[in-house]
Amino acid sequence: MNQPTIGILVTNTDNSDFAQKHPDDGEKFTRLLQQVRPEWQYRIYDCTEGVLPASANACDGYVIGGSPASVNDDDAWIGGLLDFIRLLHATKTPAVGCCFGHQAIATALGGTVGKNPGGWGFGVAITNFSEQLHWMQPADKTLNLYAAHGEQVTVLPPEAKVVGGDAFCPTASMVVGKHFFTTEYHPEMTKEFFVELTHAFEKYIGKEIAEVARAQAETPTDGLHFAEWMARFLEMPRTAV
Repeated sequence: MNQPTIGILVTNTDNSDFAQKHPDDGEKFTRLLQQVRPEWQYRIYDCTEGVLPASANACDGYVIGGSPASVNDDDAWIGGLLDFIRLLHATKTPAVGCCFGHQAIATALGGTVGKNPGGWGFGVAITNFSEQLHWMQPADKTLNLYAAHGEQVTVLPPEAKVVGGDAFCPTASMVVGKHFFTTEYHPEMTKEFFVELTHAFEKYIGKEIAEVARAQAETPTDGLHFAEWMARFLEMPRTAV
């Protein structure tokens, strides 16, 4: 039996010295998913360079990563990505969106993304899941993931359903049909990377937020747990309920 090929759509526009010292998001997500599905094949596409799959079925499923860019920017590559998301939607091709990817899926399907009412979300965020869908195994009602976002989904797309959130970010996780699953957060980040990120971004988020985030980084996170959910979602037969 052929193993799935998963396309990692890289959307990170950070070319700073800090970013150059670390694996890019294509490698981060590949490493994350390899821990739960080492037999899968992974193919990386740099969307910021205008590189997208030739067709929806170029891969069996997709992961759309994070970015300091805003989905509301008018960059050509963002428009191309939104068009590709609409193609995935039309063909019911499975995809998981994380942070920018979550917001891009919402935007592509008619939702709205705006500034966080509560300011920067930076630290360890709790998602309280209101539904336990059958592929969310091992089952858990709450997961901790690293957060790094100044914007969030403020109006849900018509076809989407919220499955998790909290008071700060009510639309932190959503599903669209049986083919899109998203999170506002970052399962691909490690503690070491996140702590360094708080230092690199301190000039943007402020010293107080950065210090709180570094303290929160001592809280264990559930990136690997979420990776299993991602894998089960991507490999799920599309006829499944």
